[in-house]
Amino acid sequence: MDSPPLPFIIFLITLFTPLHTSSAPGSACRSTCGSLQVKYPFGTGYGCGSPRFQPYVTCSSDRLLLTTHTGSYPITSVSYKDSTLIITPPYMSTCSSMQQSPNLGLDWASPFQLGPSIFLLLSCTPPTSSLTIKGSPVCDPSSSDLCASIYSCPSVVSLGLHLFPPTNTCCVYSPANFNSKGELDLRAMKCIGYASIASFQDSPTDPSRWQYGVTLKYTNGAFDDYYMNNKCNTCEDSGGLCGYSPPSNSFVCACKNGFNTTTACYNNYNPIQDDEDQGITWSSTLLPTWKIWLGLLAGLTYCLAA
Repeated sequence: MDSPPLPFIIFLITLFTPLHTSSAPGSACRSTCGSLQVKYPFGTGYGCGSPRFQPYVTCSSDRLLLTTHTGSYPITSVSYKDSTLIITPPYMSTCSSMQQSPNLGLDWASPFQLGPSIFLLLSCTPPTSSLTIKGSPVCDPSSSDLCASIYSCPSVVSLGLHLFPPTNTCCVYSPANFNSKGELDLRAMKCIGYASIASFQDSPTDPSRWQYGVTLKYTNGAFDDYYMNNKCNTCEDSGGLCGYSPPSNSFVCACKNGFNTTTACYNNYNPIQDDEDQGITWSSTLLPTWKIWLGLLAGLTYCLAA
């Protein structure tokens, strides 16, 4: 029997090559990271969520992290309704553990800004009443009771203070702001550490029950608003996860069965349906099984005929 001609071999190679190699996420996108629900504009990896948020929010070892130029910070809660999240910097002080803290910062280009957190600057050079930024007083003297409360925690000794130290070494920095570098510069304010209160948990005088963390707000851009209003809600309602396909960053709805579409996942279980009508992009690891069987049948028919 003669060897199959070269055109037929090329045909088989072409047949078994994915129609569209997609760098979109497919089944790599997840709806949770650890115990947190992950929804648009956030994603669990490259190609998931919004490309505007992906460089900053990622899922690593089942922890949702916010990464900025000053470090990576665990995200402990997200309110998609209020467009806020809470991070817990690892070197932030709490009632149970106080420590020297590096600067905390946000990238100016990022879609994040400080939310309604209350910062307590700790172990500062007294008196903090003289602490100013650009000539304006920083500390809120009307909230000095918060300093007295947190200074009742035994862990203050870790900051080089004795028990129940004078409150003029503490500053209630609210509303807080970052400097021109986008940072809370503790060294410039001559303070050693800080605590950030996200909620008093109905116990304003009991620092052991406060919720510690930095509340951040995030803002959607026109890109995100367009896809949320026109495509992402439909995708999520169909059981898919919203993502994007580099390099054009066009919208992708990642479905649970491993296929990616440009619309929704309702009919995506049927790979025989027309690719263009359904907006299907086959992932690089999946092929429509009917095309494989068609190729095998064509090859068998040719060999028998030869």
